[in-house]
Amino acid sequence: MTSPYHHSLTIREQLCYGCTHCMKKCPTYAIRIEKGHAKVDPSRCIDCGQCMQACPHHAIGVEQTPFELLFSFKQRVAVIPTVFFSQFEDSITNKQVALALYDIGFTHIYFAEIGVDIMKHLGLQNPDSVQKPMISNFCPAIIRLIRTRYPGLCDHLSRLRSPGEIAAIFARAEVNDQYPDHSENGIFYITPCPAKISEFKTEEGNHGRLEGVFDGVLNMDTVFNKVSNSISKNKKRFSSELCAEPELPFTTAGASKWSLINGEKQPNASRRLGIDEIHQVIDFLEYVEEDDDMNIDFLEFKACAEGCTGGILCTRNKFLAKERIQHLASQLPETLPEIVKTRIDKFADFLRANALEPDNMEDHAIKLDEDMETAIHKMEKIRKITSALPGIDCGLCGAPTCSELAHDIAQGGASIRQCTVLRLKDPKELNTLSRIWGEKKVAPESDSQSNVL
Repeated sequence: MTSPYHHSLTIREQLCYGCTHCMKKCPTYAIRIEKGHAKVDPSRCIDCGQCMQACPHHAIGVEQTPFELLFSFKQRVAVIPTVFFSQFEDSITNKQVALALYDIGFTHIYFAEIGVDIMKHLGLQNPDSVQKPMISNFCPAIIRLIRTRYPGLCDHLSRLRSPGEIAAIFARAEVNDQYPDHSENGIFYITPCPAKISEFKTEEGNHGRLEGVFDGVLNMDTVFNKVSNSISKNKKRFSSELCAEPELPFTTAGASKWSLINGEKQPNASRRLGIDEIHQVIDFLEYVEEDDDMNIDFLEFKACAEGCTGGILCTRNKFLAKERIQHLASQLPETLPEIVKTRIDKFADFLRANALEPDNMEDHAIKLDEDMETAIHKMEKIRKITSALPGIDCGLCGAPTCSELAHDIAQGGASIRQCTVLRLKDPKELNTLSRIWGEKKVAPESDSQSNVL
């Protein structure tokens, strides 16, 4: 049985005006407007955050691991992508950011991108079963998108864990080695992306791929605010030459740019493409699905524009953030120093044993019906209903497009009477069409899942 997917984005109905901004922006057509509020189909939502970005009323929020959970552990490890350091103004140094991270409660800091260096140093490779073109599994929103809408491409997804997960496994190995009471050691990922929170929450307690990797996922904007407050309160002390140098996380120049579009470098990939922004990714996935003879070795997809610097939980302009990451990269070495290689080699066997994702990928593909014959019948019904609709995609019916309204009618979730254009044009014809295609099946009022993304 497929376990339910946990969604981190939620609609606050008291703030929602049913304005359709989110419905029009959603790349998977997961949102409908019903009774003046946005409602979400959980089976379609990929937690990309496009709706949250589009909402002018701030009616969409995102959950996270409570920051207070940090203090239930004695050793509190932060696995942080370089994009976090890029969120600060240029007047704030990386040293000050690191000091503030320790000040707000973390005891250890690791760059998530050290996972790239670990994979390279240990020569970790994907199994031969991964088909070409291989698709990066770095972006959790893209993974969810492929599993729901393009299940035929699942065999193309990289099987290696993401760099952040590899970094967390390495961090846990080092901290557990130093502090034997493993229950006191907590690993927390700082994410710019609600999809990562959803991924963690879905697999928490379900023996998923992240179980034992992270103990919590914290929103980047929340941690940013806490760090900013700490820097503001301690700026003089943090800037003093007498202040102890913080233990800065380590990574190499190439790895530090992994979260940017075209930042992923793959061995033996002579031809590769990097595509950002979820709508553009969907357009290209349609092309990939149709072309069986694509002469490309590696595809890097990122749901956010410019990569993770465009994440919904980022606070700084994505182009300025990208510039700071590139500046950071220019100050980093091209290769790992021997002391870091020695640290990695100490846990090489453990890292190799946990480098691949588990073989328990669940089927989350969207289907018209479990029965093939019924699904084909519904597909034909959708085609006929679509041809009867005006095709102007006005959204007044509460669906983003005419074809999506046709889909809802075929599934019994809507009525053709919802089409305002047909209702104004010819009420008699509308009555005839409603008799042909049927009325909406009323869902029980107790169904509370519709407002959860």
